[in-house]
Amino acid sequence: MHDIEPFYRWRANYAVEDDKQSSFFKTTYSEPKYVYNYILHPLWDEFGSTTLYLKVLYANYDKGFTIIEFIGEWNDTLYNDIEALKRRVIEPMIDKGISKFILILENVLNFHGSDDCYYEEWAEECQDSFNGGWIVALNTFPHVVDEMHTTHLDTYVHFGAHYNDVNWRQHTPKSLFSAVEMLVNEGVRRLH
Repeated sequence: MHDIEPFYRWRANYAVEDDKQSSFFKTTYSEPKYVYNYILHPLWDEFGSTTLYLKVLYANYDKGFTIIEFIGEWNDTLYNDIEALKRRVIEPMIDKGISKFILILENVLNFHGSDDCYYEEWAEECQDSFNGGWIVALNTFPHVVDEMHTTHLDTYVHFGAHYNDVNWRQHTPKSLFSAVEMLVNEGVRRLH
């Protein structure tokens, strides 16, 4: 796991540690992080979880969207990761106009759900925004999808087969946003 770096090809467009509006503004990176006995690359950001780390790959406050990559184990059951994420990362972004969240979960090895209250709150805040927002999880492992379904997160987060196998690295941030928004609109139409 120590070889898995956050995606860096967009750094010319955006670096979270240089973003004055980011919770990670002026973060310095030198110390490795740990998930259980595994060392993670030091460029991952901490937000209050002991098993889950992230990197904000891109944030566009004018268009109201962000792309966040995750690594580790998402554990709401033992550590209430969603509360830490919501309070320390998501709410400050919502306050600055972000209402559309692309979560890249291909390095999330396990998901242990609890209740869906924070997800419901997050989704409502996104939908109530001026632009009408959404939350999308890309490229989740099948067992992670199963657990997310068991926790009924599909009420608040778009994920699953329709959002898997997205080759997001070939995109620019804006073209990925457009592609995901099209998937969201397609998925919504299919439900009606």
